[in-house]
Amino acid sequence: MSPENAFLDPDFSIAWSRLTPDQIEPSIEKAIADAQGAIDAIGSSGAVPDISNTFLALERSTEELNVSWSKVSHLQSVADSPALRAAHNAMLPKVSAFFARIPLNPRLWQRLKAFAELPAAKSLEGVERRLMEETLKDFRQAGADLPEAQRKRLEAIQTELSQLTQKYAENVLDATNAWQLVVEDEKRLAGIPDLARRAARQAALAKGIGSEDRPAWRFTLQYPSVEAVMTYADDEALRMAVWEASIAVGDREPHDNAPLIQKILALRAEKAAVLGRSHFADLVLERRMAATAKRALGFIEELRERASVPFKVEIEEIERFKAERTGSPSGPLKAWEVGYWAEKLRRDRHDFDEEQLRPYFPMDRVIAGLFDLAQRVFGLRIEERRVGEGGVEAWHDEVRYYEMRDEAGRHVGSFYADWHPRESKRGGAWMGYLVTGGPTRSGGRDPHLGYICGNLSAPLEGRPALLTHREVQTIFHEFGHLLHHLLGEVPIKSLNGVNVAWDFVELPSQLMENWCWERESLDLFARHVDTGAPIPDELFGRMTSARNFRSATGIMRQVLFARLDLLLHTDASRFLDGDIEEKSRELVADCMIPTVPPGRTPVKRFTHIFGDPVGYAAGYYSYKWAEVLDADAFSRFLEEGVLNREVGARFVDSVLSRGNAEDPAVLFREFMGRDPDIGALLRRCGLASQAA
Repeated sequence: MSPENAFLDPDFSIAWSRLTPDQIEPSIEKAIADAQGAIDAIGSSGAVPDISNTFLALERSTEELNVSWSKVSHLQSVADSPALRAAHNAMLPKVSAFFARIPLNPRLWQRLKAFAELPAAKSLEGVERRLMEETLKDFRQAGADLPEAQRKRLEAIQTELSQLTQKYAENVLDATNAWQLVVEDEKRLAGIPDLARRAARQAALAKGIGSEDRPAWRFTLQYPSVEAVMTYADDEALRMAVWEASIAVGDREPHDNAPLIQKILALRAEKAAVLGRSHFADLVLERRMAATAKRALGFIEELRERASVPFKVEIEEIERFKAERTGSPSGPLKAWEVGYWAEKLRRDRHDFDEEQLRPYFPMDRVIAGLFDLAQRVFGLRIEERRVGEGGVEAWHDEVRYYEMRDEAGRHVGSFYADWHPRESKRGGAWMGYLVTGGPTRSGGRDPHLGYICGNLSAPLEGRPALLTHREVQTIFHEFGHLLHHLLGEVPIKSLNGVNVAWDFVELPSQLMENWCWERESLDLFARHVDTGAPIPDELFGRMTSARNFRSATGIMRQVLFARLDLLLHTDASRFLDGDIEEKSRELVADCMIPTVPPGRTPVKRFTHIFGDPVGYAAGYYSYKWAEVLDADAFSRFLEEGVLNREVGARFVDSVLSRGNAEDPAVLFREFMGRDPDIGALLRRCGLASQAA
């Protein structure tokens, strides 16, 4: 492999040290040219069309580009730098334009349709039939049957959307990194847990702020730092400063996302109109489980109605609790008080402080316990391979690398894990893939390669990272996505793993979170950092008692995100001028906790829906939709055994291994024997009385 094409190296063991910004342009330019040549050859072929020289040939044509570009985009997410960002952004419009052109290529489209009309196509079965049907739908949904002028406009729209959404995501990252608050008076840290204080002091020292003699504490907008202040700090001015900085992300020059949002919404609406849909939401959802925006909104509205009364009760409880504790009149809280007083109410009612759990969640034991659970439930054996040995490289010295094998000893896949925040890394937690393997034509099986990333509490002073319970759930969640990829047994790569309808893709990830609540599974990994003792029964009882504390508020928060997303994409024209925050708030005010001053919607920092040309746009409801699926699916484990190997094998066979080889509703019925029951989620949230 020549050095100028480093990103094209097909080796499963990626040489990350060779993937430098200057290698991006020549590598991706060549990959695009090769892919275009392969596509042109399909369209110009004079051979009798068959499945191999049409749909399967198209499948193969972009594989090199997909793999090479996945490395570029991944590095831009975890190791951002000016040079890398410039190289990525220079190639992004070219890559986007290339993929947008594929379904708009008339000669290719005619060739695919020609085969689809032949008797051989009518007799296709299994994944080959699924590939043909899904590809035909992809092309039609992208405008393949439109006149040339409209096809060209769609290509231009997609290219512009890729650039606008990339800029939106960059603004969120840059605004997050641009802010810090340095505290030099230790008295201002009252209430903040010791671990968070130590992390803030370490963050200051890392920036050359303070010293051993004159300590300082640095707080940022990274999630662990924000949560520590907003939940625990007694200093109201400190909480107010962090709140004001948080809501300013994406809202101030030079990182103001408002103009980008309006352009993105306008382009998405235009794309839908060109394709003959009334709005972008219906365009996106027509091939998902919900099928239409009306059905998705109906689902979200049903959840809102079920949670509405207990939501109001929960708000009033916090307001009364603060009034009783302070002697002040009851009424709306300040925007930076909600998390603080909610935590005090939880402690009072359940005698439970989540910080009490941290010593039982040292990251190394959590990871080891997760792998133990994966072996017991899914028959998987996971072993770490040290980075720097045996040719294993990574993009940062914090990254770990693992190999996964099944009960037969097959190497089903490998993965990287990158869990702690850095300024060069985007926020949140996510899973992605670099190589898609699976069954081969020769009867073998190639391993898959993926990664899981997060921004979790970091280790301090040579001690392992001690996680919150929510951070443990995050690890399990992303691992569920990873299993969906690594356990894929679909011989057609585009139908493998997480390449499924987005309101189904969260089922495996959210299902995994359930094992973070069961005593039998917790005992595999929840062990005290110093003694190795499991969570005491009394603490476990208080933890589970507090599980549904403010559950209606949690549901309403997700309803807010989902409704805002859907309404932005069903009536985009009303948001194309004026104050985007004010108009967004009008849509979801009844889902927000009334505060003084009023809280802000996430619209200007909502990377889920504005950080990608499509992403979760018009699809954020998928989290709650899939939560119904996961609550219902886990009920089978509860009935037959939390660590039941047979049920785990059935889930692998019915869901994890099947990718998009079958309609997701069929796969769910195959596992459960029936359609999903919304009551399962309501019962788990303690809102069963609302399900009557």
